[in-house]
Amino acid sequence: MRHSYRRVLTVVVGFIFLFNFKCSFFRDETKSQDTIAERAMVASAHPKASSVGIDILKRGGNAVDAALAMAFALSMAEPNASGIGGGGFMVIKMADSKQAVMVDYREMAPGKATPEFYYQTESSFKEYTTEGCNSIGIPGLVSCAEIVLDRYGSMSIGEILEPAIKLAREGIVVSEKLHGMIIDNIEKIMKYPSTSTLYFSDMLPLEIGVVLKNEDLALTFEKVANSGPSVFYEGEIASAIVDEVKEWGGIMALSDLKSYEAKFRKPVPGTYRGYQIISAAPVSGGGTHLIELLNIMEGVDVKSLGHNSVQFIHLFTEAMKMVYADKAMNTADPDFHTIPLEHFIDKDYAAKLRNRIHKEKARFDYSPPNLIIKESSDTSHLSVVDEDGNIVALTQSINNFFGSGIVVSDAGFLLNDHLSDFDALPNRPNSIAPHKRPTSSIAPTIVLKDDRPFMTLGTPGGTRIISALAQIIMNVIDFGMSMDEAIEAPRVHCLRRQLYMEGRIDGDVIEILKSMGHPIQVREDYDKYFGGAQGILIHPETRKLYGGADSRRDGVAIGF
Repeated sequence: MRHSYRRVLTVVVGFIFLFNFKCSFFRDETKSQDTIAERAMVASAHPKASSVGIDILKRGGNAVDAALAMAFALSMAEPNASGIGGGGFMVIKMADSKQAVMVDYREMAPGKATPEFYYQTESSFKEYTTEGCNSIGIPGLVSCAEIVLDRYGSMSIGEILEPAIKLAREGIVVSEKLHGMIIDNIEKIMKYPSTSTLYFSDMLPLEIGVVLKNEDLALTFEKVANSGPSVFYEGEIASAIVDEVKEWGGIMALSDLKSYEAKFRKPVPGTYRGYQIISAAPVSGGGTHLIELLNIMEGVDVKSLGHNSVQFIHLFTEAMKMVYADKAMNTADPDFHTIPLEHFIDKDYAAKLRNRIHKEKARFDYSPPNLIIKESSDTSHLSVVDEDGNIVALTQSINNFFGSGIVVSDAGFLLNDHLSDFDALPNRPNSIAPHKRPTSSIAPTIVLKDDRPFMTLGTPGGTRIISALAQIIMNVIDFGMSMDEAIEAPRVHCLRRQLYMEGRIDGDVIEILKSMGHPIQVREDYDKYFGGAQGILIHPETRKLYGGADSRRDGVAIGF
């Protein structure tokens, strides 16, 4: 009876939202407009998070302080996508250093996450990891803040958490997008009392315009601010996480949280038409294969083809198919496997792939090499540039919208479902194992020109991250677009066979591509399927900052 009620409620609320959405969702094709500033800028997926970042900068904090303050604030501002219950990757380029650094705070599998447990039957991995208690990896944001603030920050963890505490108490206004995401995930949310208490009112999803407050989250932030990160991994919060997971039958233990560590890693380097690309390295495959994709396109006169022309989309689609095939076979946790980075970012290898592309028809016969070696032993992005020229790109996630669906009781934050990012089959490089980190497509990216900061950008979107970032970079470098124009431009994506396009792409172009053998699915004009990018461009001569924030989410860039 209870299950039937949920289904009826889902259908009724869904129809109400769909009607309101269709009536209100009209966009101005010319709305793209950069935010311009002289000294410093932040861009994030939510105006409240951006306000937190710019406030930190105005108080004298640097780009690292601002980025981490925003990352915590997103636990409240964009709870469906990221926050303290998840993990991610951070790329940092400090003005006084020639070398950039990456921070891996990706979630980690619990110690009892054995292949024998997760691969019991053909369907058991999916059953365990789609949502719920055994889909949860050990969260990494708090550990990231600890090691990054110690090395690069100018503020304490208590200082950067002040705005997030205030935001949790004052609340956020439920936007049309958040309201829609609650409805899209209504059955998941309703399964867990602590979650439905937060995101429902009188047994209905929170309405647009309602103020959402979270006192439990404010108290969690205060505990971290007062007691330090150890309270999250060894103390009161750690116990609350484990108790919640075990209440639902999960395998996580206190020892898993205690053993977690965020890690500094060397980012993956590349170039595109004289610009230096610095992006996330494994355990993420995002940066490696973003550079591989750009290397393929570098051998093409992209500008002469024309933006989103038939030939441009065809060549880009063929390149995507090869790159994603390589990624599927050759990404994994570098603490468990040796990853052939140099092979995939090599320009000669890209030339060989480019030569496989048939200029007049689609191909579906690329077989990637398996070069990985076993060793013995809706995500959210934000960008920051400060007055001193320090630059940060940070992308973090709880994976699927509303993650595992589980809010930690009396702690106020959602836990991720990132164990679903492991391979669904055993005995593969990315198959689940105790204390292993699943691979990712996340690719926070910094672009330099002549060793000077030129751009910081990133996006959520799973595999669409790689294709979206490549298109944005080409939009700026090849097509001369501004930061916001490059982000708002219509996107395409192809993983295997299906070519997805936003509805703004010319209908004649679509028909010709179909005649070339591309199976095409046209989506909404501005579809969150294609991510929600945020970026900042630094003018090479004036050093003015130009910010872009994606309208596919609630993104906002703010500067001064």
